[in-house]
Amino acid sequence: MNLQISQRMSQGLTMTGQMQQAISLLQYSNTDLQRYIEKEAEENPFIDVHAASQAMPQLPFSGRGLGDTDDIVARIADHPISLVAHVSGQFDMLFSDPGERLIADRFLEALDANGWLSDDLAEIALSCGIDLGLASEFLTRVQRVEPAGLFARDLAECLKLQAEDRGILSPLLGRVLANLPRLAAADLDGLKKRCDCTMDELKTALRALRTLNPKPGAEFDMGPGMEREPDLILSKNGQDWQVELNRSTLPAVVIDDSSAGAMTRNAELRDYAGERLRVARWLRRAVEHRNQTTLSVAAEIVRRQIAFLEHGFACIAPMTLADVADAVGVHESTVSRVTTGVSMITPHGTLPLKRFFSAALTQKAGSNGDATSAAAVRFKIQKIVEDEDPANPLSDDAIARAINDGGPILARRTVAKYRDMLKIPSSFQRKRLARINAA
Repeated sequence: MNLQISQRMSQGLTMTGQMQQAISLLQYSNTDLQRYIEKEAEENPFIDVHAASQAMPQLPFSGRGLGDTDDIVARIADHPISLVAHVSGQFDMLFSDPGERLIADRFLEALDANGWLSDDLAEIALSCGIDLGLASEFLTRVQRVEPAGLFARDLAECLKLQAEDRGILSPLLGRVLANLPRLAAADLDGLKKRCDCTMDELKTALRALRTLNPKPGAEFDMGPGMEREPDLILSKNGQDWQVELNRSTLPAVVIDDSSAGAMTRNAELRDYAGERLRVARWLRRAVEHRNQTTLSVAAEIVRRQIAFLEHGFACIAPMTLADVADAVGVHESTVSRVTTGVSMITPHGTLPLKRFFSAALTQKAGSNGDATSAAAVRFKIQKIVEDEDPANPLSDDAIARAINDGGPILARRTVAKYRDMLKIPSSFQRKRLARINAA
């Protein structure tokens, strides 16, 4: 066997710890950023954390929108406790790690007005870059918040969480919860047989069931401006929109130069002080870069979504990560990170920046109208179902025809897919529910 020694030169990019952390800062909300800087300040004597007192840069862009008398900041400042704020306060105690808090906040984004989880667990896992097993563990953790029943995926789970919390989850009540469709159909005889109990025992279980709240989040206000404090604020100056960072929640890194100077003059502390001072200065530059990148990405998003600002969700324009990345001059992955944890207050409520991205649907041949986004079509489907006659609900084919009239090409199976995403029952199920409610 012949052994040979050879040399080879190659070029590569090594990701340092500071580079990795700078990339992570891009996806932090203002609250997460505050938490991270405070943690760094505990270990670095030269870092002080303050609210941003200096005027943050504003990025203007033309477009009509809110009237001059509509004060968005005032809408943020004065409001009662919201469901999101209530849960977020509990998350502050449950999730001290910034990475875990980002995942928890993704669950929070999926919380609907009733307190249920509006997104599928697999979808949440995919958007967070974690496997389904870890997502299930996080689901168990977020379901510990009060009031019991929040973050349930369906009615049975919501009621079961409350029954467990109150200590009334008997084996019989568990069987009743497993057979809620029979209860919805008012089939008490069939329910009695499935639960293997007497009618008196069943009625006792039903009385306990009626003490539970199927909508634990409904007691909180979920109206516009009631969501968690936004990271970005839109305002109108004349005929221009302006986007700025929310200074009320934005932390600023302040370096204590006087202490640093005193320590660097001490020979024994010079090396330590120099290293800590370099870290502090790097953190200040990284935070400034995060803020400017966030502003640039947000401004480009709003430039493309003026129609949404004026007319609502039915007018969300098609937009991809690549569209924004090309316009801003950054990599597509940078846009993805920036829009992961950052939210912005709009005339239609506080929304995560991710909500503005949606693919374009195929238009009819010869159509001169603008491209329609999948998000806008889903909103239209929801409105059509809300406005239909409950006794004569529209089929998926009828909904497709209504949207196809002068709009995008939409197949029946696409309507069915979007309807499932919106948790809307089929026309048969909606008609049956209408009969039950009318009884």
